Amino acid sequence: MNMTSDVTLDVRDLRITGRPSEADIVRDVSLQVRPGEILGVVGESGSGKTTLALSLLNYCKSGTYISGGSILVAGQDIVAARKRGLQQLRGHVVSYIPQSPAASLNPALSLQTQLLECLPHDVSPAAGAQRIRDVMREVALPDDDAFRQRYPHQLSGGQQQRIAIAMAFIPRPRLIVMDEPTTGLDVTTQATVLQTVRELCRSYQCAGVYISHDMATVADLADAIAVMYSGQVVEFGPLRDVLTRPRHPYTRMLLQAVPDLRARRPMLGIEGHAPSPLSRPAGCAFAPRCPIATEACHREAPPLVPTGERGFVRCLHPLVALPPRAAGAAPVVSQGNDVLLDLRRIQGRYGKKVILQDVNLQLRAGECLALLGESGSGKTTLSRIVAGLHHQFDGELLYRGAPLAHSSFDRSAQQRSRIQYIFQDPYESLNPRRTVRELLLQPLQALRIDVADTEALVAENLERAALRGDMAGRYPDQLSGGERQRVAVARALMTNPEILVCDEITSALDVSVQSALVELLRRLQSESGLSLLFITHNIALVRNVAQRVAVLQRGRIVELSTVEAAFSEKAHPYTKSLVENTPNLVEALEA
Repeated sequence: MNMTSDVTLDVRDLRITGRPSEADIVRDVSLQVRPGEILGVVGESGSGKTTLALSLLNYCKSGTYISGGSILVAGQDIVAARKRGLQQLRGHVVSYIPQSPAASLNPALSLQTQLLECLPHDVSPAAGAQRIRDVMREVALPDDDAFRQRYPHQLSGGQQQRIAIAMAFIPRPRLIVMDEPTTGLDVTTQATVLQTVRELCRSYQCAGVYISHDMATVADLADAIAVMYSGQVVEFGPLRDVLTRPRHPYTRMLLQAVPDLRARRPMLGIEGHAPSPLSRPAGCAFAPRCPIATEACHREAPPLVPTGERGFVRCLHPLVALPPRAAGAAPVVSQGNDVLLDLRRIQGRYGKKVILQDVNLQLRAGECLALLGESGSGKTTLSRIVAGLHHQFDGELLYRGAPLAHSSFDRSAQQRSRIQYIFQDPYESLNPRRTVRELLLQPLQALRIDVADTEALVAENLERAALRGDMAGRYPDQLSGGERQRVAVARALMTNPEILVCDEITSALDVSVQSALVELLRRLQSESGLSLLFITHNIALVRNVAQRVAVLQRGRIVELSTVEAAFSEKAHPYTKSLVENTPNLVEALEA
């Protein structure tokens, strides 16, 4: 690709290597982003997306380093910058919006203090104060002094994310790097955040790099797209060109794995796993999973083939059609009449503040019941009540007709083993000092469950969660975000639960693994009668996994119906608004 004067970000032959193996984590990456343009970077977990994103700030994870190539931002070499020069470039020339604002905002400092820290040194106090007020309005937050004196814990998740966006745009950077900034947001808040990012990038002619596994969101936001696999960009080009005429078989298979909001086609996952950087195959890294691979693909590294003015693809057979793939027969989920969980007149509180009001709900054997609603509607509070993690509530909670204690500490070991909880954020729920094997064995140790062959059980549940067996010896910081979440899923399955409470468990997963996980959950429902309480913001996914839907608005259930009814014209107006705000890949491409 030729460098032009209107390019903000120019990455050439970037290579990032790990120690002590000296294996390449990211290799031969070249791409460009223009002013006001947003580049979407997609791919499965472990493909190198976040590693690439951090390198754009000349930051590498522990044990990795930039071993080759160049990164130019507004003509300035990020890789060659010394420590003091790099500090000046970060924030002022290139800014970063993290995946978890709750973890990145300082809980001990007010919003005002943290916003002031982002101002360039050459901006006067009066001009800085005005700039902060302007950006606060641009991200749809109050610009008054009282709001800015709040602390992060006093904000909702959506407000925290918009504060993170404001902090990134205050210095007026030339490039902004966004690492899955809408992963944990509900669809309404996500739509607002995406619109804010789009408008700010265009208003300030700031280039953007948006890391995501959500193809529908990328289609709704980005102007260009880079598809990564095994540390390489295998396809790059204008968004519409790549998504409507994908050349690489991996891109085409990723699109087939995206859940369809209108249920016009099934989700088709990609079989197998991406190779480890330590054991990449000869030739094309995707060849072992590719349905059109030939002997040459296993032997020769694919060349970079130009596609259009800016695009390229790394494939020996970019025009060969994929063989038709039929969706596996959906397992028959037999919903019994047995009521496992019975929630009666639940009033959930935090101190004196009432969060849930008069909630009546039943979960039947073998059923998947989805909980939908915006942030703050009470979904997580209700799920934590079921798991015994939130005991400030009134009303009755019954399990198989017997009262359940409010606190999990007061429940029997059998009850705790039969109701397992998977947390939304694997960064906070996994002990960083324990290996994956130790993390999976924790529930057995805590509940004093004896197993004859623990290694076989660990291997079995890693496989069920679409993880390689060699990951058992790794620590959480050696895994991607999606891999950590799959470890959390595998851990919950260790006790052979009867009820699985899933709190946004797919928010950190790429579409391929998400598809595999949905298939796993449906199979578990069919084979072992597993019941699911499935909290999610991904409404398109609901049509593929749930039988019934409960919609929460401000702590009350406004709709309790079958999935078909919830997506029909007879649905509650609030349910319709959630569906309308959900990114839809097909509609985004047709717009």
